[in-house]
Amino acid sequence: QVQLVESGGGLVQPGGSLRLSCAASGSIFSINTMGWYRQAPGKQRELVAAITSGGDTNYADSVKGRFTIYRDNAKNTVDLQMNSLKPEDTAVYYCAASGVRASDSPRDYNYWGQGTQVTVSS
Repeated sequence: QVQLVESGGGLVQPGGSLRLSCAASGSIFSINTMGWYRQAPGKQRELVAAITSGGDTNYADSVKGRFTIYRDNAKNTVDLQMNSLKPEDTAVYYCAASGVRASDSPRDYNYWGQGTQVTVSS
């Protein structure tokens, strides 16, 4: 089992920045890909960014150039730096972990955090 705990969400004005953090514990040796998903009200959960154990990254087109995913394998953490935030970035953000080199599908991810709310509003 893997436990994931997110932190860092909150309210920010458009154009502002936030950094989300996710700490993994438990059977962390089993993790290949770690990712951040988000889900806005009435919408499907979507991949925001993911990073493999080897450092390969994948971003949603909507966040490329604004968001950066970081992984620290020694500390078992994955962070999401979000810059130039827009109102449409408002959602609950979830940290997820997969035992495989995951695709964009949430079905590839075995473990999920509880989610943290990000609200972008003036």
